[in-house]
This record gives sequence, structure tokens and C-alpha cells, in this order.
Amino acid sequence: MLKKANIAVLVSGGGTNLEALLGAQEAGAIPHGQIVFVCASNETAYALTRAAKHGVACAAIPRKQMSQEAFEAALSQKLLDYHVDLLVLAGFLSILSEDFVKQWPERIINVHPSLIPSFCGKGYYGLKVHEAALRRGVKVTGATVHLVNEIPDGGRILLQKAVEVLPDDTPQSLQRRVMEQAEWVLLPRAAELVCQQILES
Repeated sequence: MLKKANIAVLVSGGGTNLEALLGAQEAGAIPHGQIVFVCASNETAYALTRAAKHGVACAAIPRKQMSQEAFEAALSQKLLDYHVDLLVLAGFLSILSEDFVKQWPERIINVHPSLIPSFCGKGYYGLKVHEAALRRGVKVTGATVHLVNEIPDGGRILLQKAVEVLPDDTPQSLQRRVMEQAEWVLLPRAAELVCQQILES
């Protein structure tokens, strides 16, 4: 295949979802795309180390040290430099403005650790999602990958996968199982799906 869509992965922490994407790419599961750049919203994100180990260009743009406008301007320049076609938000905790999102129609995907519309919206991120699921007593949770047109959880749902909640689950054990059984499966599939659509458009 001669042409591939260029993917940038935006991260804020450890980068486990990034690792799943890189592993899937190396296994040939994203044939229509290639991860060309990883951007972290803080300089201490271990995701940068993961990217470097896989030979992928990476940089930190420290969100807390910049205005929203300066952060998005710096990010936009990096995306331009790497000729990015698709943004994957993989544990990216910084909010992107509506103006920024509008520049990437149908070109930003996000993963959320629940079955949207459950446990999503303001204040629902990371362990907080799994704490809420356990408080509610649901028997099934999961993950959702969606195209972003509103922040944090608007847009068209691409893929969802259910995960059973076990009687002895803690927020941490549930988070790990949702990542392993849903997020790490769905993100590469969704990236491939959107890359294919980009190349066909």
C-alpha cells in the first residue's frame, strides 16, 4: 500500500492506550494508517517514553504553562509539520476548544471508558467513571470510541464494547479490565476505520 493516513496520538499520562495502538500498528492491524507523532500535554507523561521506544516522533506541549490559544497554536503547528490526517485522543485530559475541533471535522476520535451515554460528560474521566459505575451497581460497563464534534463526549459513536462488572471489582480492577477487553481492542479498529475513510474521501 503506497498511501497511508498520518495519525497523531494526543496523551496526558502513562500511554497504555498509545501502547495498544503502537502494538496494533506493528502487528499490521492499522494498514491504512501510521502513527507519525505523539503529543503529550505535560512533560512528565510516560507516554513520551513509550513513543520514543517505538521510534515515533514525540513532543510535550505543557498545557498548564500556556493559554488555551497558545497551546492550540503550538499543537496546530506540530500537526501541520507532521502532515497529520487524524487525531486520536488516548487518555488526553486537556480540553480542546470548539474552534480547534471545527478545523478537524470527522478527523478526531476519542475513547471513553464507559458505554456512552452512561457515565460521561463533565467530571467523568479516568477512575471517576469506574467509581460511578460501581456506585450505580451496573452489571455491565465498557468503552466507547467516538468521533469528536463536542468536548468531551459528543459526536458520532464509532464502536462500543461491553465488559462485565464482577462482584468483587474495585475501580482499579474494573478500569484495568475495561482497558484490556475494550479500549485496547476498539481504538486500533476505530483508527483503521477512519483512516480508510480518509483515504477513500
